[in-house]
Amino acid sequence: MVTPEEFEELVAEGLAAIPERFTKLLDNVAVVIEDEPSLEQRRRMRLSHRMTLFGLYEGIPHTRRGPHYFGVLPDKITIFRKPIIAAADSPDAVRAIVRDTVWHEIAHHFGMDEHRVRAAEKKRRKRDGA
Repeated sequence: MVTPEEFEELVAEGLAAIPERFTKLLDNVAVVIEDEPSLEQRRRMRLSHRMTLFGLYEGIPHTRRGPHYFGVLPDKITIFRKPIIAAADSPDAVRAIVRDTVWHEIAHHFGMDEHRVRAAEKKRRKRDGA
């Protein structure tokens, strides 16, 4: 349905869709693509065998970085290819899930907890008519 190369392009499109006022503030963040969450990531997120993730933010949120923030490894946003493809019924659905997942994980980077991210997503979808 979607090749790994096409999936990588969709992630790049998702990042390009983030408003510049946010992307210019992205600092020390790596965005990577993996097939699926690792066993360690699943344990840390307390996922049952029936649950999965489309994406994961790991790091120190931008809002919690203070004057002593330096010399640390980059934060990591991982987009998981196989769960997204499994959930989608078309290439357009893959594109939409990737875009929303990238947005979701970037929001976590900016310090939004899950409740705030979901509320913002709902507001954005209503505004966009989705």
